[in-house]
Amino acid sequence: MKVGVIGLGTIAQKAYLPILAARGDLDIVLATRNSQTLDRISRQYRIPQKVGSVEELIHTGIQAAFVHAATEAHFQIVQRLLDSGIHVYVDKPLAYSLKEARDLVELAARRQCLLMVGFNRRFAPFYSQLRTVPDKSLIFMQKNRVGPPETARTFIFDDFIHVVDTLRFLSPGTPQDIRVSGHKKDGLLEQAIVEWSGPRFTAIGIMNRNSGKTEERLEVIASGNKWQVDDLVESVHSYNGEEKRVRSGDWEPILVRRGFAQIIDCFLSAIVQGLPFSLTAEDSLLTHVFCEQIVRELDAV
Repeated sequence: MKVGVIGLGTIAQKAYLPILAARGDLDIVLATRNSQTLDRISRQYRIPQKVGSVEELIHTGIQAAFVHAATEAHFQIVQRLLDSGIHVYVDKPLAYSLKEARDLVELAARRQCLLMVGFNRRFAPFYSQLRTVPDKSLIFMQKNRVGPPETARTFIFDDFIHVVDTLRFLSPGTPQDIRVSGHKKDGLLEQAIVEWSGPRFTAIGIMNRNSGKTEERLEVIASGNKWQVDDLVESVHSYNGEEKRVRSGDWEPILVRRGFAQIIDCFLSAIVQGLPFSLTAEDSLLTHVFCEQIVRELDAV
């Protein structure tokens, strides 16, 4: 299958190209406007096909595309690809605008194209195995950063969206009551907290961008059991006062631990083999709807 990779920045180089270039079933075409980056990545991964624009990429006859451009460019690029009948995988978020995100989802449906958003944590082994835990009563996720505060929209849609989507993915029912709070400094958001509840469960998500540490922790409590996952590499299961600690294998690639290898395979398998998958464009859009509500409440603070 012929696939394009649009945008060759950090996320493409660290998370996607190492996996895509190692597969023997793909004919890859690189695309970016930066000619120096294009030449360097082409040599590094021994991918000879390269172009400087989306239009040139479409004309190469690609069937699918991985979009890793800046969020501001997502709408225009993804819209053009879908209009050309090309399946699209795009980094989160679909767009900063909920209207644009909804327009892309509707366009993909009309064009009968797959549109997948890069919520890789759904495929991370220690997270995905908690999806089917019965009787979950509490889901708690904290993802802190060492870095400056941001506008509410950038903070939520570029970063906190992973927390929101993971809570949605693990919640055993539909949220009925959503509460949002945050701290701002000089008009910029440095901490966000979201809490929602449903029948017999509560989900809480926290992010602080003025933390002394970059970290991620997930906790799930269900019927006398507690699971705690730290930084996607270690899981502790507590039951009856005992603990079972499991770490990722020393030889397990980090891109498997973080779910990138699995989500890429899911997308490509759905195209080639027609395999079903739960991370539909419509489901991803619901995460964007939640994020839009969070931004509007934080903007009012």
